[in-house]
Amino acid sequence: MKNTNPDKSRIIFHIDVNSAFLSWSAVKRLRENPSATDLRTIPSAVGGNVETRHGIITAKSIPAKKYGVSTGEPVVSALKKCPNLVLVPSDRKTYREYSAAFVKILKKYADEVEKVSVDEAFLDMSDPERFYEKAAASARADSGRTVPFEESAAAALPYPICAAEFIKNEIRDTLGFTVNVGISTNKILAKMASDFEKPDKIHTLYPDEIEKKLWPLPIGELFGCGQKTAARLRSVGITTIGDAANMNLANLQSILGSKAGEYIHRNANGISDSPVTGEREKAKSYSNETTTAEDVTESNYTEKGAPVVRRLAEGVAARLRKDSVRAYTVYVIVKTGEFRRHTRQTTLPDSTDDPGVIADTAASLMRELLYGREGLFAADQTLRLIGVGCTNLDESE
Repeated sequence: MKNTNPDKSRIIFHIDVNSAFLSWSAVKRLRENPSATDLRTIPSAVGGNVETRHGIITAKSIPAKKYGVSTGEPVVSALKKCPNLVLVPSDRKTYREYSAAFVKILKKYADEVEKVSVDEAFLDMSDPERFYEKAAASARADSGRTVPFEESAAAALPYPICAAEFIKNEIRDTLGFTVNVGISTNKILAKMASDFEKPDKIHTLYPDEIEKKLWPLPIGELFGCGQKTAARLRSVGITTIGDAANMNLANLQSILGSKAGEYIHRNANGISDSPVTGEREKAKSYSNETTTAEDVTESNYTEKGAPVVRRLAEGVAARLRKDSVRAYTVYVIVKTGEFRRHTRQTTLPDSTDDPGVIADTAASLMRELLYGREGLFAADQTLRLIGVGCTNLDESE
């Protein structure tokens, strides 16, 4: 059943992998041992040190959620709630592989795919004819490896449900894990819709459905409303998303501040005009460097050089966190009074975005580069430029 979009309204999908890290660990486990228990069907979680049972939960199964296990809580606390909780270690190599395969399928059916994190993305599906064209092209390229859209059960559904069903099912049937698809006319509402009942579901949240589907939800479930903001709103009697949506904007701003108040009010009313911007080219490294106000020497390094290294490292860490990536390799750069550049680098056993780890590692590398018999200071060199960087990047959730 081919349908058009006669009023040319925006149709935005938000596709989110269900319990991504846990699901990907489960799929890998079943791939290696088909008789193994599916982690998704039992109380299980990813995170912490499996042997010592320390650390935090980074993902949990739906059965674990029923015990009250939550992402971000200490493993010790989760085990008290669910003593039989099965813990598996983090496996970032596997996560990267499945994330790439997930996005590859999305790009088969949409021209604009905005990857939000390793396990979720927005798609602009406003042009039905373009989807049908891309689905046909994909079928030709797959040469029978997957069921063509026209022959699928999804084809009998109206657009855009048919597209969502087809994409969702292809991910499940070819990659082995499930996703939720939220559909609306903008990104905020599509994102909220994908968070409704899970797993392996499609939900719509169009503007005319906001009052029924969105407003009755607790305020803490509103996208962009953190724990502290939700607590503040509850303290003044705003307990549902509808309460915030229908509150006078000026009053809401008096509680949360001008920008935060407007942000919550817009989200609660499902207002967003942000476009789906296709994936931007990812940085291959992050670095900060600065020319020193005066030459840095062995005698003034502690005062003039070391604080600069820490400040630069903290800046790099902040940018990593902003872009939701981590790095395995930390490096330092200096330029001497002779205008020659020298570097040192080291690769960490685990990727990091921790400012303390990056700063301490950079400080250690600087000591190696500058001191000792082979150090630059031993050769009477001075420093005119100092830099800190990270490379060998690893996406975080």
